[in-house]
Amino acid sequence: QVQLVESGGGSVQTGGSLRLSCAASGYTFSTLSMGWFRQVPGNEREGVALIVADVGRIHYADSVKGRFTISRDNAKNTVYLQMNSLKPEDTAMYYCAALWNGGSWFDPRSFTYWGQGTQVTVSS
Repeated sequence: QVQLVESGGGSVQTGGSLRLSCAASGYTFSTLSMGWFRQVPGNEREGVALIVADVGRIHYADSVKGRFTISRDNAKNTVYLQMNSLKPEDTAMYYCAALWNGGSWFDPRSFTYWGQGTQVTVSS
């Protein structure tokens, strides 16, 4: 059983930055592929970024490429999402996900464990 706790959300103005953190426990973190997703009420949860265990391969959604950076610190059992040049359309609840089954990385059904989410609000 993997427990995930996100933090770092908040309210910023357009062009601002936030860094989200997701602390994991209950599993050998270095073997976990980790993802970040976001969801706006009424919409489906969408994949934002993935960092694959061991090989460190990374994927981003086109909408965040060049602005967001996913990283991990295996010593701290934590995955991060650095978000720069934020836009109002980035406003959403952001979720950390763990235990990717190798399927489509942007599909939430490809992940087993989820955090409770942290809200990001970007005002214009």
